[in-house]
This record gives sequence, C-alpha cells and structure tokens, in this order.
Amino acid sequence: MFREVRSTSGSDQNRWRKFPFKDTLALKRSRFLTVIIHVNRIRRDRRYKRGRFWSRLSHNAPRCYCCGGSIMAAPGCVFHRTLARSRQPPHKVVCRDLLLVAALQRYSRDQGSSVYFPQAVLRGQDLYDVTLTDGDCRLRVTLDPGLNRLVERRVLQAGSSLRNATFGHAMSAQLPEHPGASAAGPSLILLSVEVTGGPEEEARRLRPQPLPWFGSADPGVLVPLRASRSVFLPLWNNVDYSGEQWRETPPTEEEEDEEEGAEARPGVTVAELRDAFLSAHQGVARGAVRRPLIVRIINKSHLMYYGRSERNCSCPYKAVLEVCDRTGSVCVVLWNSVCVQWYRCLKPGDIIRLRGFRVKRRFQAEPEDVEISANSRNPAALISLIPHSSVAPEFLPPPPTYCFLSSKELLDQPPGAVCDVIGLLTFLGRSERTRNKDGHGEELLEYRWMRLEDGTSNQPITVKLLSTSQPETHQQLHPLSVVVCSRVKLIRGADWTELCFYLTNTTYTQVYCTGLGQHSVMNYRKLRPVRQFLQWVRSQEDRPMLSKAVIGGFFTYPPPPISLETYMKDRRGEPGFLRGVELQREMDRLCYRERRTFCVQATVTMVTYSLRGQEDRCLFWTHGSSSLPPPPPSPQLPPLSPASPSSCSFGASPSSCSFGASPSSCPSAVSHQLPPPLDRRHRKSRKRRRLLLDTPRKRCPSAAVQPEANSSAILFEASMEFLQSTSTDEDEEDEESCVTPPLPPVLTPVAEETLPLRYDHSRREELAGAVALGGRVSGAAGCVLEDYYTLRLRALTDAVLLDAVFLPHSSGSSHQHSNTWSSILSHGAFSSDTPPPSPADLICTASQLANQRLVCVLEACHLGGARTELILSRAFRLTDTSSQQHE
Repeated sequence: MFREVRSTSGSDQNRWRKFPFKDTLALKRSRFLTVIIHVNRIRRDRRYKRGRFWSRLSHNAPRCYCCGGSIMAAPGCVFHRTLARSRQPPHKVVCRDLLLVAALQRYSRDQGSSVYFPQAVLRGQDLYDVTLTDGDCRLRVTLDPGLNRLVERRVLQAGSSLRNATFGHAMSAQLPEHPGASAAGPSLILLSVEVTGGPEEEARRLRPQPLPWFGSADPGVLVPLRASRSVFLPLWNNVDYSGEQWRETPPTEEEEDEEEGAEARPGVTVAELRDAFLSAHQGVARGAVRRPLIVRIINKSHLMYYGRSERNCSCPYKAVLEVCDRTGSVCVVLWNSVCVQWYRCLKPGDIIRLRGFRVKRRFQAEPEDVEISANSRNPAALISLIPHSSVAPEFLPPPPTYCFLSSKELLDQPPGAVCDVIGLLTFLGRSERTRNKDGHGEELLEYRWMRLEDGTSNQPITVKLLSTSQPETHQQLHPLSVVVCSRVKLIRGADWTELCFYLTNTTYTQVYCTGLGQHSVMNYRKLRPVRQFLQWVRSQEDRPMLSKAVIGGFFTYPPPPISLETYMKDRRGEPGFLRGVELQREMDRLCYRERRTFCVQATVTMVTYSLRGQEDRCLFWTHGSSSLPPPPPSPQLPPLSPASPSSCSFGASPSSCSFGASPSSCPSAVSHQLPPPLDRRHRKSRKRRRLLLDTPRKRCPSAAVQPEANSSAILFEASMEFLQSTSTDEDEEDEESCVTPPLPPVLTPVAEETLPLRYDHSRREELAGAVALGGRVSGAAGCVLEDYYTLRLRALTDAVLLDAVFLPHSSGSSHQHSNTWSSILSHGAFSSDTPPPSPADLICTASQLANQRLVCVLEACHLGGARTELILSRAFRLTDTSSQQHE
C-alpha cells in the first residue's frame, strides 16, 4: 500500500514522495517526524534571524564582523571583545572602555517605533541614532528615549567620550539593507551611559575616520533604524534639510528629457487649468494632467515637515512654489520624495516644465483659488529645468518682481508690509531657539538677529531671521557681507515709537549673501535700489565699518517697556510671577539654546562689578550677611564679629578659595553658594594685616592688603611677627575691636556666549561657526564688553537666591533719566544724554536697593551642558499700589 505524503523540509518542499505504509500507525509516525523536522527548521531559522553574531564565538580564532565576519578581529577591537560576552539577546552588556560619538542623527518616530521600546515612556516625537567608534570600527545604536535629554541639552554630542555604556538588545530593524538592521548584524539600544570629556590625547586617538561597520558591510546612504523614515531631521530645527538624500543637482532622468525638443512650448496654461477645474472638466478635475505646463518660479517657501508619531510616511515633507506664466500665477506643492529630489535644485527665477500633476482646490483659500500637486505616485509628477533660451519667446514667463525698500523708506511703512531689503551686515547675533506658539508646542524655532546698514538713514534695519531651509547660506553669514532678504514682513507694535520696528520671515522668505556666488545669478542685481546701495558700499572705508562690526552675545529686541504698567499690559495671557523654585524648575526644562522670559518678585542682596577673566577681584556691595548663607557650624571656624548692615569692598580672594571655576561645574544660575571655610590661623593673619590700615569708610571701596609677589614677601612676613601674641585674651579683644570687611563673593564667571565679540575678518569662518548652534566661543576671541554687573536676587516667596548678569552698557537707551539705580534698572541701560557713572560710584550707591521690592524681568537661555545664562533685562520698583493691582 502506497500513499502520497508532501514533505516540508529542505529542497523537497515542493515535491511529492511515495512512502510505503502498511497501516495507519506508520502513517501517523511519518507525519509526526515530518512535523518535528519542520519545527526544528523554524527554530533554526529564528535563531539565525535573531543574529548569528550572538552565537557562541570561537576563542581560538576570534572574528570581527566589521565586514560580515570575513576578516579577523583587530587586537584592540572593543566592540568584539565586549559584545561577544552576550550569548543571548535578552541579556545586557556593559562596555567600560572609552568610546567616541562619531555622529548623532535625529528623526521622528512613527506608529511602529514604540515596539522597540516596550519599557520606555515615549514623551516626545524624536528618536536618535548614535554612531559609536572604538578606533577600529563603527557601530550604530539607538538612544533609549529616556536619554534624549542628554542630546536636547547638548551633554551628549558628536565628539563626546563615553564610558560604562550599557547596551540592550532590540528587535531587528525594519530596513534590512541598513547597517545593524540586517539579520546578520546586532540591533542594539544604548540604555545608559556616562558622558566624560576623557583625556585629550585619548580622544584624539579615537578621532572618527572612514572605518568599517561592525556586524555589516558598507551601507551606503544611512536611514533611521527605528522608524519607517527615509530622511533624517537636523538636530536643532525641523525647517532645514539634512542628509545626502537632498539632491543639489536635478535627477538624471529629467535632465535627459530636457533635450527632446529644440524649442519648448507649453501644452496648457495656468488660466486654462483654473477655468477647466472650476468648470468641473473631467480631464482636469478628476484625472492627471499629462500636457506640459511651462512656468517660472516667483517665490519659494521653506520646507514644511508634517511627520508625526501617529503617521507612517517615509518622507513627510512638502514645499510650496509660487509660479506664473503669461496668463496668471498658481502655487505648486512638492510632496514627499519629489520635495526631497527637487527642493535644493530650484530657486526663484528658474523656468520649469511640469507634467503628470493634479489640480486641487487650495486649502484654506478663496473658492476660486487652485493649486497644483506634484507627487511621486498617483500620478508620478515629471519636473524638468528648462534654459531660458529653449523657450519660445511668445511663451516665456515674466521675471519675478521685487520691492526693495531702504531703511529710510521703512519708517513710513505700515505694520505687516511685505518687502525686500539689502544691506551691509554690521551685527550678527547668536543662534537661539524659541517655542512655536502657533503650532505644536514641542517644536522649537531657530532664529537670530541681524542689523543691516544701507546709508540712507542712521537707523539700521533690524531683522529677526528664522530658518529659511538654506543652512549653507546661514552658515556663511558674517559681518561686512552684503545680505539680501526677500519677502520679509514689517513688525511694529501699537505703542512703539516710529524708530522701533523690525523685519521677520514670511513663508517665502529667502536670504542671499556674498561668498556663495548667489548675487550674480539673481535677477535683482540690475535693479536701481541695488545699484545705488552698491555705490554707497564702494564709497565706504573698511576701518570705520570694522569698528562697528559685532558678532554674537546677548541681544534683546524690541526693548522692553520702561514702566511696570506697560510691561504687565504687554504680558497679558503670559504666565504670572514665578517663585524661585518654579523658576529653577523651568530653567532645568530648557533645551539647548532655548530662550524664555520669566518674571519674579525679589529684592537685591548683593551687587558685584567684575571684569571678564578677573572675577576673583571685583567691586561688590552686600546687604549684611543675607546674601551669603552662613556655612555649617565647625569647631575650627569661630563666628564672625557683627559687621555693618551694608558695606562695599574691593579685594582679591585668598589663595585657598576657588574662583573662576569651569562653567560646566555649575548646575544652573540658581544656586546657593557658600564661601570656602578658612582655618583660624589664616583668619587671624588676615585680621592682623588689616590693623596696619586705617579703618575703611562705609560706602567706599577699600582694598585688602596683600604682599607683593617677588618684591617684599619676606620683609612683610618678618614685620608680621611683631603682631603675633600667644595671649588668647588679646586675640578676642582684637576681634571685638576690628571691623572685618566681607570677603569677595564666589560667583560663576559670565559665559563666553553672553558678551558680544569684536569681528575679526581674518577669523570670519571661526567666529561665524562659534555663534551658530553647536558652536563654542574660544577664549582667544576679543569681547566688545569686558565688564559686567551681577545682581544677587532673593525671591520674595521662598527666599531662593538667583545670580543674574546685568549689562547696562551693552545697548544705549533712547530715554533720558537720572542714572540712579532705580532708573537704570527700569530702563535696562544708562541714560543717553549724560556719561555713565563709574562702577565705583554705582557700587557705593547700591545701598539704595536695600529692602526694595522689585519686579525682575529675567531672560534665560540654556547654553549647553550644565550652563544656563540668566540676564536681568528690567527691574521695576514694586509699590503697595502696584502690587495690589497686578496680583
């Protein structure tokens, strides 16, 4: 008896074999064996897909899987030595060797991203892929969402040294062609890590270079590991592009299509498309338009990213082009992969030919307004760039128009006017970020302030420039370059003066600057306002312009009001006064270069005047001992004798104190700093030295005498012997009869990013990169301001101490006042009609601030790592009437 049984194993899966069976028991036994063979094959396949890298490795001949396991392991391969310990995927492994971060890449998660992090709380939209290197190969891992804060505050960055990195296993990534995403390579998540600076020579040894990938071959173009995305996002905004996928040249297939005809003629016009769609013509309203449309680009918008965690779209980008022909204008929307392929290739003034597009009703527009949708499918749009000479003259679209206004003409423009400006860049602010109030609250908008001069008036053109999807152009911006900003909008408040206004972005704002060859290819170069400006530039000398060129530093515009009533009126709808603890919590939530404005009620307990780099020698006034919390009781530190309620002093810190510490060692600007304890012998020595001096007068700076270095130190110590005594009673009598001036306070030095820098044309690229996001100002850069004030504020609600930097001389005030402390704080600057008072006079009169209740306007900006900048921009005196009115 023969029966046909289908085998499910190996190469016989699709064959039929005949097995002899004499009874039913033999048939059942054969079926059981067949099932066993099939199950064993499934298990083996699962083990293979889980990663052959995690199988048992041979100890006699270890291999490094940098190229798929085909080469021997390098003697010092950290990844091979560490990750080979993990035999099973559920286990974690800790790498205690030094690793270097070669790259950080950000992307938004999708619906399937949560599967990779079953135990993590996904609070944001972003995920990060980290490329690590040990000096022998590279490994790509995904940062656990719980560690995203390290990147958002720029603790973890490209070039960081890592130790004690804990790796965990994850499911295989979605894209098998990606390194680390294939079944042959590891799929890891970085669960915890210790970020250390590391020795400089060791970090130099691990400098990133073209190294093989650990566990996979060369991947080519990188894509995200834990989401179905084809492109990465920039680290600090969602407007710019990032990655090799964004083409700078047109696709090859469209370039070949351009050469088909000698003279290009359109098959349809903009007016015909609009009329056919509004009349519900079947070929336009429902289907794709195959006839060519030849138009010229008038305006180009910035990129718009619409990727969200609840959407699965590999390339969630779009951009809008305003185009026209001789019959009218229309908007062309580039979607998804078409946007990625063509956005960088197109610029205003180019002539393009469109085919395979759809006509739709424009979203949130007039009923008669339509738009053209160019997508990669249903149907696939065909776009090609056409030279001007190849278009028939009767079908050549008109050139784009510009509306250039000078600084003098802008004074008479109404709010909301859209125009173009050209000027010589004299001030370039640092890049900062702010929360988007109009859209999603998580998005941060990058911006920077600029000032342009065109010679038509003494009032410069102030521009708040947001990202325009031109990262190369923004990196090239530096003082003394000619800048053109197109399609900018004028902002002017109802209660602002006529000289107080600024320009900011619209959807179609573009910026062009010298150094990239952009001006020579734009149509505006022949316009009359541009030629007049160029004549003014050629008539200027370099030295006067260099003296006015400034880059970076703290900048606020428009200036806040000078009265409490006006300020509170402008803050309607904003959060009210914060307690000190709440302010500290909000500052800890700031991301890198994020800037916010806070209001607190406080009193001033200390004022210091310091020079940059010489914070250990400062003029200061303190209101009693309230500004310095008393140190913990110690048997070696007797209590100080009571001093005057308010005093001012100038002196150097003792050698046992630690001043000028690294800014990264300070957790934030909100701190309770204690003076370092001094032993009894040192305090007696300092006390007896003061006996040689006259008693310092109150409210006048005095100097603590120190022996001059290498001149009279030996004679000074010999003379001090006459003052020594072993009598305890005499020591106590001296303590009671001597008034000891307070020691200089321990303050964190001002951040290098806070003070503006002098522009050095020979170091223009270095300075431009230093004030950009991710840059760091070097100590060799010269500052425009070398001095600053620091006010220690005590919150009225919970007595938390805040150290805020005050820069009254950074920007001149247009108002005239008496230059008293109250008027200086309310105006934020010295008076414009009189010379500013000397620092010594201000410190001596700082006692006017004692016990005054103030409404303090604080500007907080996170500078990366553990550094947070806190600037006092305004301080209004709070009276009983005003406090009841604004509570």
